[in-house]
Amino acid sequence: MPIARHLLWIDSAAAASAGFFVLLLASWLSELYRLPHGLLLFIGAVNLLYAGYAGSLAIRRKRPRALLYVLIIGNTLWMGMCLALALRFAGHAAPLALAHLIGEALFVGALAVCEWRWRAQICGLPEAA
Repeated sequence: MPIARHLLWIDSAAAASAGFFVLLLASWLSELYRLPHGLLLFIGAVNLLYAGYAGSLAIRRKRPRALLYVLIIGNTLWMGMCLALALRFAGHAAPLALAHLIGEALFVGALAVCEWRWRAQICGLPEAA
């Protein structure tokens, strides 16, 4: 699958963009989303840290399988965290906030599935591995 070669770059760029904009607009988003400012700072910071990790894997010629598994587990855990936050704030947050959290959960969940499915190609191993 040709996209497999670029999946880590997509993952890193998406997380970096999300983190940058959430941090940049945290005060405004806090009012718009009706979510705590500190929570948005946390979400933005986690996205930036995650982007750095995914980017560090993307630039490697050889990607150890264990490091890719950490990324996949991270995506899966973040998906769960986003869904838990959506449930936690469902009675208080604006619909746009819930859409953001659920959308991010779906996106990172899809990344985890694709990274798992194409792990051999991402790590530069033969298809049967």
